[in-house]
Amino acid sequence: MNLITCGELKAKIDSNGDFKLVNALPEDKFKLMYIPGSINIFQHDMIDELLIPKDDIVVYCTDESCSHSIVLYQKLEEAGFEMIARFAGGLRRWEEDGHPLEGEMVR
Repeated sequence: MNLITCGELKAKIDSNGDFKLVNALPEDKFKLMYIPGSINIFQHDMIDELLIPKDDIVVYCTDESCSHSIVLYQKLEEAGFEMIARFAGGLRRWEEDGHPLEGEMVR
């Protein structure tokens, strides 16, 4: 599994790189808090609707112990996607490092 650090993700976002940032949590959790610019894919049948195989993709969920991003990563691999990274630190690391979040729970 290809992992990306918080610093690497921040640099990727700041460079306005052409990639898809994918939150792997259920939609109700996604709406509460997410990294700006994220799309949400929890139901795996949405993969073909929102992504194409040549996309550069970073998946994340809440933290290192959350399995949603691992499962989505594996589903993307099975579907033929090759440029995938997992931001294992997820929302917790992003917030701890002082980066902005969006959603209904964000003040």
